[in-house]
Amino acid sequence: MEANPFESVKKDLTVGDQTYHYYSLPDLNDERTAKLPYSIRVLLESAVRNCDEYNITKADVEKILDWENNASKSVEIPFKPARVILQDFTGVPAVVDFAAMRDAMKRLGGDENKINPLCPADLVIDHSIQVDVARTEDAKDKNEEIEFERNRERFEFLKWGQSAFENFLIVPPGSGIVHQVNLEYLARVVFENSNVLYPDSLVGTDSHTTMINGLGVAGWGVGGIEAEAVMLGQTISMVLPEVVGFKLIGELNAHITATDLVLTVVQMLRKRGVVGKFVEFFGKGCSNLTLADRATIANMAPEYGATMGYFPIDEQTIDYLKLTARDAHKVDRVRAYLEASGLFRTYEEGAVDPSYTGETLELDLASVVPCLSGPKRPHDRVPMSDLKKDFYDGLTAPVSFKGFGLPEEEVKKEHNFTFEGTDYTLKQGSLVIAAITSCTNTSNPDVMLAAGLVAKKAVEKGLSTLPYIKTSLSPGSGVVTQYYELSGVDKYLDKLGFTTAGYGCMSCIGNSGDLYPELHKAVEDSDLVTCSVLSGNRNFEGRVHPLTRANYLASPPLVVAYALAGRVDIDFETEALGKDTEGNDVFLRDIWPTREEVSAISSSVVKPEMFSEIYGKIALGTDRWNSLDAPSGTLFDWSEDSTYIHNPPFFASMELDLPKISNIESAYCLLNVGDSITTDHISPAGKIAKNSPAAKYLESKGIEAKNFNSYGSRRGNDEVMARGTFANVRLMNKLAEGKGPQTLHIPSGETVSVFDAAQKYKDDGHQLIILAGKEYGSGSSRDWAAKGPYLQGVKAAIAQTYERIHRSNLVGMGILPMQFKEGESAETLGFDGTEQFSINLNNGDLQVNQDIEVTSSTGKTFTAIVRLDTVVEVAYYQNGGILHYVLRKLLKQ
Repeated sequence: MEANPFESVKKDLTVGDQTYHYYSLPDLNDERTAKLPYSIRVLLESAVRNCDEYNITKADVEKILDWENNASKSVEIPFKPARVILQDFTGVPAVVDFAAMRDAMKRLGGDENKINPLCPADLVIDHSIQVDVARTEDAKDKNEEIEFERNRERFEFLKWGQSAFENFLIVPPGSGIVHQVNLEYLARVVFENSNVLYPDSLVGTDSHTTMINGLGVAGWGVGGIEAEAVMLGQTISMVLPEVVGFKLIGELNAHITATDLVLTVVQMLRKRGVVGKFVEFFGKGCSNLTLADRATIANMAPEYGATMGYFPIDEQTIDYLKLTARDAHKVDRVRAYLEASGLFRTYEEGAVDPSYTGETLELDLASVVPCLSGPKRPHDRVPMSDLKKDFYDGLTAPVSFKGFGLPEEEVKKEHNFTFEGTDYTLKQGSLVIAAITSCTNTSNPDVMLAAGLVAKKAVEKGLSTLPYIKTSLSPGSGVVTQYYELSGVDKYLDKLGFTTAGYGCMSCIGNSGDLYPELHKAVEDSDLVTCSVLSGNRNFEGRVHPLTRANYLASPPLVVAYALAGRVDIDFETEALGKDTEGNDVFLRDIWPTREEVSAISSSVVKPEMFSEIYGKIALGTDRWNSLDAPSGTLFDWSEDSTYIHNPPFFASMELDLPKISNIESAYCLLNVGDSITTDHISPAGKIAKNSPAAKYLESKGIEAKNFNSYGSRRGNDEVMARGTFANVRLMNKLAEGKGPQTLHIPSGETVSVFDAAQKYKDDGHQLIILAGKEYGSGSSRDWAAKGPYLQGVKAAIAQTYERIHRSNLVGMGILPMQFKEGESAETLGFDGTEQFSINLNNGDLQVNQDIEVTSSTGKTFTAIVRLDTVVEVAYYQNGGILHYVLRKLLKQ
């Protein structure tokens, strides 16, 4: 490796009494720099600073400088993020992989200590807590107690990892949600390393890592295996992205929330089509949004399909850093460095906007109306005024993303049941879960306080919620609790059943817990389309709860409103929520606060000292965490008795030489699926269903059903996860009738569980492929959505289109992603999935995005595109996966 050829642009910067160094983009003296989108400038700075003519070359820097010409050409560039962030569902398997790689390194004669994070890696434990207990004052304490009982093995393993690996910080359970903690505490905005300043940047093992884009930090979600490679010092190989400009003008009206805005943005960008692109927000309207509003919009980049939803750093960023009690010198350093390096954005008269890709979008904030999204996808926005009609239209519409396929006579169906001695009636549209949850909204004091004000006014007028509705509040950090208490709204939320259930993702990721037994039975017996309303970012089928068939995303105050109504089929404009103490109708407009009202309270109760107090305690840990008895040593002592942590087989037979890649011959189709199959369908995170293959495995190990926990919590055990692959009860597979985790075992003609079919094929020596429609693998960035199919014997997937992260994950596990030609699909080519397929892989000698012929057992052939998008991805595939590539590289160093 050579010296950095850009040392000439390394300059000094004095802040206070300290002098730092930085690489100055203006000193490149290239007029193209000033035209670059701010998000691309971050990539440019990283390339300039890390240029060594080996991993990153001058030619790479030139590619980025020439972004305007290269963005549409699928040009490959390297990027080296400053850090990695993980949550525990994806973090546990990452640490498992690291432990297994250390074993392999030692077995193959290498130094196991090379398997160690080379950049800062922060893991926040937020995915394990569930809403087991709700609507009680002690719900949080009881849920945390249950969380530790269930997850003790996992937590002890993570605590071992914290001591076994360097550069590895763990934020213990009960601290908050990863992306809110990142926003309020972990984000550096500007890094300082060996006296060199550079922009904070990251990748995360959660798709909503993009929330940090609202703070002006470049970051996005990647698969766990790709994040592990970054932790081991690898650069990311990525395609230089197009950047779609999104201009915001005007101001939001008095009764509109940031949630209404983000759902509107999601719909607009989905319509535009921004998969694989950056979106950069600009315009004077940005100045009228709080930093928290921006973070809400950035958070849902996965829902609008973009790699990032970026807000460049400006005055709002500086104000937020001060609000969240960041060190004063560091705040001064952030401003000074960004202004000097051309990375600070202003919206003053005469400020020149960068160049963007194609036509920019524009949204007048004043045009945003109250809305929700659902019932099955986060980008299916519905104006609140249309929800009643939209829901009823969907009841009898054919089964689809909007429809439920009910016969007309079932629309008015009712079911009576008794709860706590009182009779109630369930109908189509009855609400059974109402959750104020998810970092998307809990990081935003305005929408959270708006929910508190709605609750306050409702209680003062004598309104209440039905006692069987599972209401819950899961803040993203302890700061929320402090400003709730200071404002006095907490007691009103408590009275409506929104007691704090814990600090974590909870209902947003499907950790909703059980419904009350009487309600559960009533919903199951009636088969009604019952609903959930939550302030989350995902509402795919089967995610929030297996029994809620319609799930709507909404702002926290709307969650409270629908809880008061007890149903989603209400027109708030014409129908009252109930009666006040004097018998008068109470409408939503009577209890809804204005933005000015909310803002006034927010500015008086959200204080820097709250952040100082809450985050000053994080390094100390909690009593429960500190009492864990974790093992020690650089190598982990695996136990075959553990049902949480198991030594995975990924590296067990690996050798130093590259594996031989054989052709795919006469492969059977494991599944034939349609559009928008999500990672929730492929690798569910929620409850382990009784009688499922995973349940049978756990029972064989002596685990009772009450202790099954969730798939997400079992991701450290490959035996469970292989059985949990394609285990979603809402999975639609064309090889099996109806919904559920079933498929046709073609040789025998039997319909069995997907796992059992895969085992039969494997035992008989048959290879497997998957046929899929558009947006295959959309949703959360789950590496197990690739690891699971790998363990089931899947060699390739052929889809119409892929979600970005899932395609990358397939490559990372050595599964070949292939894509039908434009306008073609399994259906248009006449395949029903019962055929066998052969693919000539030329001994693995493949090219980027080459065409390859697929031959079926019917004699029909077609051409598909190999979705290895970069030269490095070809190398990953030839090595059997990205971690095998890194391990061989480290062994040879």
